[in-house]
Amino acid sequence: MPAAAKNQRLELRLTQEQKAAIEQAAQLSGRTVTDFSVSFLVEQAREVIRAEHELRMSDLAWSEFSTLLERPAQPVQQLAELLQRPSVFVD
Repeated sequence: MPAAAKNQRLELRLTQEQKAAIEQAAQLSGRTVTDFSVSFLVEQAREVIRAEHELRMSDLAWSEFSTLLERPAQPVQQLAELLQRPSVFVD
């Protein structure tokens, strides 16, 4: 699979100390400043996105949720009626 075109820019304002630290870290890891910075930023961005989409609940809420999941299913009359109707999809 061909690599995606890198045609977007992101500009940052840094202090001299921040820039020096990033340059040193990139050099120590044997990477360019761009490669080092982009890979770290993307990794952190994905972590923030993942954490935002993660289901979080207290122990009590999880216990109550688990209890509800373990209860036997209850019949739903309207669903049973719907399943008795002819399909709208025709072969």
